[in-house]
Amino acid sequence: MYALIDCNNFYASCERVFNPSLNNKPIVVLSNNDGCVIARSNEAKELGIPMGAVAYQFKEEFIKYHVHVFSSNYALYGDMSNRVMSILGKYNSEIEVYSIDEAFLKFKGFEKFNLSEIGYTMRTDVLKSTGIPISIGFAPTKALAKVANKIAKKFPDKTHSVYIIDTEEKRIKALKWTKIEDVWGIGRQHSNRLNRIGIKTAFDFCNLSELWVKKNMSIVGTRLQYELKGTSVLDLEDIQPKKNIATTRSFERNYTQLEDIKERVATFATTCAHKLRKQKSCCKTLLVFIHTNGHRSELPQYNKNIVIKLPFASNSSIVLVEYAIKGLIHIFKQGYQYKKAGVIVMDFVPEDNMQTTLFQSPILKHKQLMITMDRINNTIGQEKLKLACQDINRTWKMRQEKLSPRYTTQLTEIITINT
Repeated sequence: MYALIDCNNFYASCERVFNPSLNNKPIVVLSNNDGCVIARSNEAKELGIPMGAVAYQFKEEFIKYHVHVFSSNYALYGDMSNRVMSILGKYNSEIEVYSIDEAFLKFKGFEKFNLSEIGYTMRTDVLKSTGIPISIGFAPTKALAKVANKIAKKFPDKTHSVYIIDTEEKRIKALKWTKIEDVWGIGRQHSNRLNRIGIKTAFDFCNLSELWVKKNMSIVGTRLQYELKGTSVLDLEDIQPKKNIATTRSFERNYTQLEDIKERVATFATTCAHKLRKQKSCCKTLLVFIHTNGHRSELPQYNKNIVIKLPFASNSSIVLVEYAIKGLIHIFKQGYQYKKAGVIVMDFVPEDNMQTTLFQSPILKHKQLMITMDRINNTIGQEKLKLACQDINRTWKMRQEKLSPRYTTQLTEIITINT
């Protein structure tokens, strides 16, 4: 049996853990630069606030319905996620962390155990230890565990947030209840196509011809159909190193000067380099792009990118910044107002399995320096130690006007108790 554990309204729940006055109040969490809604509490959903709502367009609704609005507090959410996952790991070592708020557990050899009791115990343990409510779905396959989890979350009073699909009757009933667009792995394009031919539920999808599914949805659709029929073909996956890493940002205002954008691109390149070192990879290619503001049609528009092949694979901040700035200078044009830029690194090789030069590896030249920089920044705070081409005063900080404290990761922001 597989279990899918999903944290309920995770971002909103994280905010409530440290501010109980928010319980039962509508909450929305905004994307980078406070752009649009990326998370909602149940109360906010009931008000009709859609996912992806542009924040400034819903400002009046937020005020009218007393919606509590927060900037994304990734430091807090990431730390709370790690705490939840570490607790789940106590119950089964076979775990796949699927996303920041979801994880699969594989319960092999638990045929004689009461999975309902295990689920209730896990839920109580996580809630007591972290304050985060979770829903749990058990089933013979990962796809069915997703369906079971939706039922547990949709009917918490009846299921106590734990639901098990362990009979053929339950499987058929669950699939008939599940809309095709809600099936794990069915995107908008496939759901529209399936709706056009009368496929409305997951049960309808299971009754489709396997030949049709393979022809129109490839082997991915075929595997999903097997999973929904109760045949497990998707096992737990190990966390794989990323195949590319992107750091991109929209500026808080339009910029026209090369020097302003150079600082941003340098910072993006150092962020990419840090992530490369974290997963012990080096890149052989990087892409730099700049964009004007496409929403300002009255302004001249210019979008350009450049792909740069490095002479050697590297994860050195110094090397990546050097080539990223060279790329920026090549594509930059005066006379435009730029709104966004970014650096994407790709074409990875393992750090310990890369080709070096005849006399000296360029990566070894900076390796100890990068190790020292990472250690200092990890100890006293990210970006405390920077390259000279970066802004020391952090005047380029992302707009987060409604950011809550980093209660669990920043000593100066922990909860203060007055006695």
